Amino acid sequence: MKKILLLEDDIELGETIQELLEYEEYDVTLVRDGTKALDKSYDTRYDLYVFDINVPEISGLELLKSLRDAEDKTPAIFISALVDMKSIAKGFEVGAEDYIKKPFFPEELLIRVNAKFIQINKNIHYKNIEYNPSTKLLKIDANSISLGETQQALFEKFIHNIGAVLDKEILLECLENPSPTALRVAINKLKKSLDLDIKNIRGVGYTLE
Repeated sequence: MKKILLLEDDIELGETIQELLEYEEYDVTLVRDGTKALDKSYDTRYDLYVFDINVPEISGLELLKSLRDAEDKTPAIFISALVDMKSIAKGFEVGAEDYIKKPFFPEELLIRVNAKFIQINKNIHYKNIEYNPSTKLLKIDANSISLGETQQALFEKFIHNIGAVLDKEILLECLENPSPTALRVAINKLKKSLDLDIKNIRGVGYTLE
């Protein structure tokens, strides 16, 4: 069952959304201020955040920025009465994937949530690794993992081309200071970090088996 953290200080709206999402068999935790939402995010791993922006204690914007700064890449949807372009832009800037303007029909939010999980479910699976190309969320045994810029670039090349032989020149483009030695070092580091079965095809390139 997918877990959703819902931050909404309007009691009636929050409970309506919670009831609707739970009817669709989502596991919904409803909180009414940003501090409680932050605490919940530490206690539980959620599959989706749905945050109102203007809430007590910590605003939805500040909350999501703090979570993103802490490497929490859980997909997020903002719901807000702030409809000016600056507020909407700020919502996406701090890391939201969607923004719904109030007032809205709760069914509209349900459509957005369902669509988000359809997108999330298009994850790439390899051994005990789960990767969402859209959100860049990488998990090993359900635990989120963060990679450095070079490692991330190499990982994406391999995970999108499982079983294919990648030319060295393509992989060298992922390095800030490319060289055959630097590439070998970077790939060995990636292999050890994620337990990837990457093989060197002599004279050609590398493949993720």
